[in-house]
Amino acid sequence: MEETREISALMHLIDDPDREVFDTVSNRIVSYGKHIIPNLEQLWENTPDETVQEKIELLIHRLHFQDLQADMSHYVQAGCADLMEGLLLVARYQYPDLVNNTVLQEIDRIRKNIWLEMSSYLTALEQVNVINRIFFSYHKYKGVEISYQHPEEFLINKMVETRRGNAILGGVVYQHLCQLLDIPVKVIRIPRQYLLAYFDTSYEYFNPQKEDKSIHFYIDPMNGNIYTHKDVENYFSKIAVPVTQSYFKPMPHGAIMRFLLEEFAKCFDNDANRYKHNELLILSSIAGSGKKQS
Repeated sequence: MEETREISALMHLIDDPDREVFDTVSNRIVSYGKHIIPNLEQLWENTPDETVQEKIELLIHRLHFQDLQADMSHYVQAGCADLMEGLLLVARYQYPDLVNNTVLQEIDRIRKNIWLEMSSYLTALEQVNVINRIFFSYHKYKGVEISYQHPEEFLINKMVETRRGNAILGGVVYQHLCQLLDIPVKVIRIPRQYLLAYFDTSYEYFNPQKEDKSIHFYIDPMNGNIYTHKDVENYFSKIAVPVTQSYFKPMPHGAIMRFLLEEFAKCFDNDANRYKHNELLILSSIAGSGKKQS
């Protein structure tokens, strides 16, 4: 952004030790929007004082977060139709300058590899076996248990880079690939577990008045393992939780993003990163505020 007199004056006031002055200056700088970030970056490079550098970094973060909130709101208003767009928005919290092309090209490469192996004659189980073979064996993606000590395992760009992602992220990517291929696999959330389910679309067609949908089988997003209805019934018995129909409905896209962000926020549940925890909860609230899309 071209440096005006006001911007120049604001830049000089960033190092003011008076908290009230800094707050006023900060709010004015943030009001300019992300276009003022290059001015702040230039100031940071020419500032030897680490305390002032930290103030500049905080301002840049506020500007990126303001921009991300607006983009998340637009995503929700559009219906959260594209899960990958949502995952890229989540990744931008940690990597505000993320270039999407690398991720999108990788996902499209996996989709094409799966599509080449698909046939209209395959059964539901055979379709899923193809996906598992390409995703987990050929491309060597690996699911890991959810760990709040590893925030990178919630981020799609890091998953593409390392071939590792936790069960939540892996499940969303798996569903997205299935959506691209018109395969009725959706995320469901049962107590203490995050599963995928292969839904019988013919059941919905022949029973239009029914709210529930028949599930053929379940898929573990960490490794592609298949679970039967009996396996899931045994799990509910083991944890002593009553089975209710709500556990077996597809999660709407907005709810998926909200849950992902809520879990991601737990990675920053400490005093040093409390602001990140709170900001991610703000994003999760935005993600869960839109119309349902599944």
